[in-house]
Amino acid sequence: MKQLPNNVTKYFQSETFTQDTVPDKLLHDHDTKKGTWGHICVTEGVLEYTTLDDQKTYTLTPEQSGVVEPEIKHKIQPKGEVRFYIEFYK
Repeated sequence: MKQLPNNVTKYFQSETFTQDTVPDKLLHDHDTKKGTWGHICVTEGVLEYTTLDDQKTYTLTPEQSGVVEPEIKHKIQPKGEVRFYIEFYK
């Protein structure tokens, strides 16, 4: 998984989602806009993050966050009880 570039700045942070409040669109194929990076931060539990171009699945935990590259199709899947938020960078 890639790391956030050093030259990007956070411009938005989502609310904290749980397994019950995660927006449906995040559970299915979607992507970020050109030049927009995402940083998935799990504060409790486990979340699976899958990149669809290469079909790689990453297990995200409070110790292991996830980086979403611009324009890369991906989806997430809660694994039981989870709390997470997403930071967006340009």
